[in-house]
Amino acid sequence: MNKKGPLYALFLSLILLLPGCSSIAVLNPKGPAARTLSDTIILSIVVMLGVLAVVYILYVFVLLKYRAKKSNEDYIPPHEEGNKWLEAIWITIPIIIVAFLSVVTVKTTVDVENVAADYKDQKPLVIYASSSNWKWHFSYPEEGIETVNYVNIPVHRAVEFRLYSFGTISSLWIPQLGGQKYAMSDMLTTLHLSADTVGSYTGRNANFNGKGFAHMEFEALAMTDKDYQEWVKDVKETAGPLTEDEFKNLLKMEYVGRKTYTNTHLSFSPPPGDHGDHMSNNGKEMDMDNGTMEHQDNKEIHPSPAPSSETEFNSEPNPELDEQSTTHEGH
Repeated sequence: MNKKGPLYALFLSLILLLPGCSSIAVLNPKGPAARTLSDTIILSIVVMLGVLAVVYILYVFVLLKYRAKKSNEDYIPPHEEGNKWLEAIWITIPIIIVAFLSVVTVKTTVDVENVAADYKDQKPLVIYASSSNWKWHFSYPEEGIETVNYVNIPVHRAVEFRLYSFGTISSLWIPQLGGQKYAMSDMLTTLHLSADTVGSYTGRNANFNGKGFAHMEFEALAMTDKDYQEWVKDVKETAGPLTEDEFKNLLKMEYVGRKTYTNTHLSFSPPPGDHGDHMSNNGKEMDMDNGTMEHQDNKEIHPSPAPSSETEFNSEPNPELDEQSTTHEGH
């Protein structure tokens, strides 16, 4: 009975933990991009479960059929040279599985990197999403408003997030609306998302980038177009302006709550150019200090840590290397 105790404990743990799978955000999509990713994940899981099922069935079959018995203690199996058909099968099937999953993955990647098919005829809502330690700034250039640590979007509307960072590399991810995309300091990256269900969804930074990483969560609220227009109108009537000094103070503060402004920081701190703007002289030179002077100045508020001049090789001298160096100098 004692030997079965751990098995009962494992079985009970699975019963208690598996119901929590229903709350996995990536498997509860609320937009076309997230649905495409969810379908791909589920298909991959089904294929892998099929492989495991075949392996375990064959494993149990071999154990039962060829186990040692008292009736065949003296049995010695004949020597086998191999079976070319079996070898061809267990080589071909994995190749087919990998090729199938590769095609599905590439197709999924292409689909989520572009505007969803249902919204291709729409003009996307452009939102600049910039990160700083440890917060998110969402700028709406069309509406002329800006929010901090929350973003509102209309349902059934293509949304184009243009991402960049004032500090370390971050990654914007709203699991129920789509995949993640990195935000970097010297270039813009684009993330296409859309929601087809009204609701509140959790967004987060998916890239571990420092002590405040866990605080970079925000609410993504998908609302009807009517509610969205009313919200924009209410912001313009009630919120205050965002000045350059206040924006610099925001960048310096590590933890802030939700904030709303009647203008964006894009007017006095424009975002960096896209990847093509890194190139100069017809693509022959790379300018890694890409972006406007204002962006370069503001990103220095969160500079990357300087590399240490000391390395593991500086701490302990190597007499053999010193001797070889002296010999070469003598020659």
